[in-house]
Amino acid sequence: MHEDIELSTRLLSGSSRVSVSSFEDDGNMDDKNEQETSVARQPSWTNERASTLVVKGIDPVYEAKAQVLNNAIQDIGMGWYQWQLFVVVGFGWASDNLWPVVTSLIFTSIASEFKPAKPPLLTLSQNIGLLAGAIFWGFGCDVFGRRWAFNLTIGITSVFGLISAGSPNFAAIGIFACLWSVGVGGNLPVDSAIFLEFLPGTHQYLLTVLSIFWALAQLLATLIAWPLLSNFTCPENATTCTRSENFGWRYFMLCMGGLSLFMFIARFFCFTLYESPKYLMGRGKDEEAVRVVHEVARRNGKTSSLTLADLEVHNEEGQVATNAAAALHRKLEKLNFVHVRALFATPKLAYSTSIIMLVWAFIGLGFPLYNAFLPYIQATRGVDFGDGSTYITYRNQLIIAVLGVPGALIGGVLVEIPHFGRKGALAASASLTGVFLFCSTTALNSNSLLGWNCAYNFMSNVMYAVLYAYTPEIFPTKDRGTGNALTATANRIFGIMAPIVAIYANLETAAPVYVSGALFIAAGLLTLILPFEPRGKASL
Repeated sequence: MHEDIELSTRLLSGSSRVSVSSFEDDGNMDDKNEQETSVARQPSWTNERASTLVVKGIDPVYEAKAQVLNNAIQDIGMGWYQWQLFVVVGFGWASDNLWPVVTSLIFTSIASEFKPAKPPLLTLSQNIGLLAGAIFWGFGCDVFGRRWAFNLTIGITSVFGLISAGSPNFAAIGIFACLWSVGVGGNLPVDSAIFLEFLPGTHQYLLTVLSIFWALAQLLATLIAWPLLSNFTCPENATTCTRSENFGWRYFMLCMGGLSLFMFIARFFCFTLYESPKYLMGRGKDEEAVRVVHEVARRNGKTSSLTLADLEVHNEEGQVATNAAAALHRKLEKLNFVHVRALFATPKLAYSTSIIMLVWAFIGLGFPLYNAFLPYIQATRGVDFGDGSTYITYRNQLIIAVLGVPGALIGGVLVEIPHFGRKGALAASASLTGVFLFCSTTALNSNSLLGWNCAYNFMSNVMYAVLYAYTPEIFPTKDRGTGNALTATANRIFGIMAPIVAIYANLETAAPVYVSGALFIAAGLLTLILPFEPRGKASL
């Protein structure tokens, strides 16, 4: 996730004065402030966009220059460079879902071969790695740059994914799952930052469309797992399972590690990623930031009127120039809870922040609690129905994955429906996700269980597409990164709780399904009492 600077639209009629207003919602937000800042020698193209929010505690030079860079990117427009970036950033979205799905697909085979006392510890190891990765890469990319983080996340995932195929015991596969998840956990924070910082404001909806890669990853993983895990692993009801009889999951890990290696090679060798202009500007490298903007314009077959003077004009007397020290100061502000306190500054903001964190937390527990053990549930319930073969289990998984693809796209349509919007789409999709899980416990045969699980996966993909779009919109710009970090942390911490719950729950009953379904319904109901509906309003 990412603290970008989004601009509300306002036309300026030939004036060199730029109106800069503080965060407000439908007109009911507290602490409204408006200031005006005279800007000398402002390029003509900056008049096409409104200026950045004035916020206490943020370097005003940084804000003014960020506005100039945002407008320069908007002036260039959406072009070849951004569409290439869309694809390689999509690799990160895919990886974010691919590897948790991989863990769930190999779960049964791992348990059969190594016979651990507590199999859910594998999922726990993975979730600990995801939390560590989100924290390290999310903050680290602002220290050593986006480019290295962008490439290393998938690179680390591919290396440990390949190595894990040779795991001699359960402890080893658990350690490797944690290590590859450190890379996976950084994909969304880093990739979303890169994508948004090169994306014109008119095309920011593409961040929601990226969810299609998320759904396709599940489909691809299941498609590859089907022949390997159904033909080269021990049957579900086998009394003994040796390494030589269970090589399917190792072949599968080689395929998934190889796929991540391909994505790493495509990113590193086939695509030239430029460092973010705003990152360079924040490090005091204005000249390099201007050069990158011009290079992006050249790649798009256009030219940019941005000059070094357009940035340097904001280094006014009495203001501290933006440099590495100022950038570090901004990072330290996050650590001393300035931005956290801002999200709880008024009763309405505190209420909104608390509720959206709870929504993310409940989904963070419900989603992995059910998904991580879905193949196990499918197999054991299938045995009860007389068709619990590994082949049928993964065939059903493939059918379920296919239904998730249109869900990711439909979510982007639902959020724009009048009188329904983000809140309606999120409440309905989250609640229906839980309802379909409850319904799955009533299945009397394998086909009905498959049908309910297809409905669940479809609605959960709708839910995530909406959630990724809604969450950043309800935070004020100056605190958006911190707000995203809070929701992500709540999600990952509760994700760590999922395998712990599973350890002490009886997986031979429907207990995990009931708990997961209740959490989704609770998240949907909480959405209804959120105070903000951003549909049809400019991002703040």
